[in-house]
Amino acid sequence: MNISRRFFPLLLLVAAIALGAANSRVIKISYQDGRRSGNLRKGPWVYESNSPHGIIGSVGELKIIASKVILEAPEGKSMQEAEGERTATFEGGVTVIRGRLKANGPRLVYSEATGLGVLSGPAQMHQKPAKDGGDSVFVRAGQMSFNVDTDISTSSGDVMLASGNQKGWADMVYYEEERGLAVFTMHKGNVKLVRERKDGELVIHAPEVRSLTRDKKLIATGGVVLVDGEIKTTGDALFYDDESGEAIVIGNPASSINEAEGFKTSGGTLLHNVNKHRVHVYRKPFTLPVEEFKKADE
Repeated sequence: MNISRRFFPLLLLVAAIALGAANSRVIKISYQDGRRSGNLRKGPWVYESNSPHGIIGSVGELKIIASKVILEAPEGKSMQEAEGERTATFEGGVTVIRGRLKANGPRLVYSEATGLGVLSGPAQMHQKPAKDGGDSVFVRAGQMSFNVDTDISTSSGDVMLASGNQKGWADMVYYEEERGLAVFTMHKGNVKLVRERKDGELVIHAPEVRSLTRDKKLIATGGVVLVDGEIKTTGDALFYDDESGEAIVIGNPASSINEAEGFKTSGGTLLHNVNKHRVHVYRKPFTLPVEEFKKADE
């Protein structure tokens, strides 16, 4: 009995948190120059407007704009009973807005149960810089999903992300919008990341690349290849800082070769200066700064 009393407040707290999350995912739909049709109790409710921006769905910080929306309840439930479980399908060209971010695609399906809005492709996203003089972020993908509980969006299907002088290609890109953390991953093969420079491209290949787009830093893991003109440096992982132009490559061993100049070196840690196009053994202690690049849920 005492145990039950002790844990009862905790159970109430958990239930309250779950209810709060469900309520925060309930979508509100407004419309201008349009109409709503459908069974008032059972639905589905169909919102249509003569304007391409006439229907607005609001949930959390997310706004979803379209010319047509179909809001449906699970079978056997009324529209009111099903709040928190309904599905809203936006059609006719969709615009998604959250903070500095704006995305477009032909169709979006939002689930109140999961809090995810999935934007069908071809989809593209543009995020304005956080500060004057900063770089915008542009993403193109086959599909994008937006989590209303966080500021996280995930793009999949032949994804390209560009920011400043950086472009990356991957099967999937996880993106924390305010922090500017982009995580590039592949189902098979390697991510390709290119940094354009006045004297040529710097190319990085790896199974996973994590980039802080605002700070211009990245780590690559899982076996990496860095191509700097005629220089090719390989290792297990690397850290790169665009401001210093230095890549620190670790391996067992890491190695670098320039066949055109007949140069070759290797070691446990290499420092590759991409501005000077020089590589040498790095003799200071170095640990890959993985903590700096952790996802919000890691």
